[in-house]
Amino acid sequence: MPQTAKARPLNGIRVLDFTRVLAGPYCTALLADLGADIIKVEPPQGDDYRHIGPFYQDGSSALFESVNRGKRSIILDLANPDHRAIAETLAKGADVVVENFRPGVADKLGIGAQVLMALNPRLVYASISGFGQDGPNALRPAYDIIVQAMSGIMAVTGDPAGSPTLIGESIGDVVAGLFGSWSILAALVERDRTGKGRHLDIAMLDSMMALQPIVLSRFIASGTAPQRVGNRHALSAPFGAFSASDGEFVLAVLNDKLFGTLANLIEQPELVSDPRFLTDALRLSHEGELRAAIEKWSRARMASEAVALLIAAGVPAAEVMDTAQALASDQAKARPVLQTVDHPALGALQVPEQPVRFKGASRGGLDAAPRLGNETDAILHDPSNAWK
Repeated sequence: MPQTAKARPLNGIRVLDFTRVLAGPYCTALLADLGADIIKVEPPQGDDYRHIGPFYQDGSSALFESVNRGKRSIILDLANPDHRAIAETLAKGADVVVENFRPGVADKLGIGAQVLMALNPRLVYASISGFGQDGPNALRPAYDIIVQAMSGIMAVTGDPAGSPTLIGESIGDVVAGLFGSWSILAALVERDRTGKGRHLDIAMLDSMMALQPIVLSRFIASGTAPQRVGNRHALSAPFGAFSASDGEFVLAVLNDKLFGTLANLIEQPELVSDPRFLTDALRLSHEGELRAAIEKWSRARMASEAVALLIAAGVPAAEVMDTAQALASDQAKARPVLQTVDHPALGALQVPEQPVRFKGASRGGLDAAPRLGNETDAILHDPSNAWK
């Protein structure tokens, strides 16, 4: 752990990380951001993400660098009894173990929860998988696209006249990693109270479904599966994306007062007393007519001008930005979501950082993702000193 990472919330927490690709490494990267000491155990060929692009000029994977920041790497061949014994020694000194193998694989490798928690009863052992450790789909392979399809999120995403649409991020992996880190922290708090660890079973599908409180509530209330509504709100209007002369912007009107403000701003105050728009439910029923009235005003202006006028009037609004624009915005510059790490070959390199500000604790200052096996020799020589 670099010097600048001291005095963070997880300073002193030791995490033995058997994860690879995305869900597990994202989980442990969040813990590393908060000061946890992460030893990443890799097979001789390394984490699969080391070999998936896009690549920097030195051959490093941008994906691997992003989700393995602030960790140390050792190479262990868990089929080798000596290496498996080293893994056991490391687990005895760890607070947390995280793995994201398919159910049953960790047991076959000799690093399952039953074995390691018997060696260390205070151990918090987190298993991240596609469908969880039990159930009819437990042994099925899972990728983000599989989980998005099976969770209902694709069915409610996209244009209603088009096909179900993937969210533009591997959200199934990311949310499982997020719930994984959340549950690990809860289990550590419980361990402080009881003195005992716990085995955590985190499923991508469960996590993806839990991420949809509005969609689930709509189904529970109506008994009907929600459908796609495109770039507008399923329950309120005007609430969504609208056209300007040079592109799109979004606005959010969720009550009668804001609707009156909007109507006055676009110089159509009569909309407030129009029987079609008297309530939020009526405005939703007549969303097309309301959209036409708003876009009569907005199409005569650039998106930036429309947004500036809306914000000045107190109506929530924003331009639709791409990633480059979002990162270059004044707000992102004031509260950056990227940190700069010192890469041994590339020099200064930007990677993401967890977003929460812990008052009084520093941000940034972590090491770059480790070179494959950068701690192997030291740990193999004396595994009992790995955590010191």
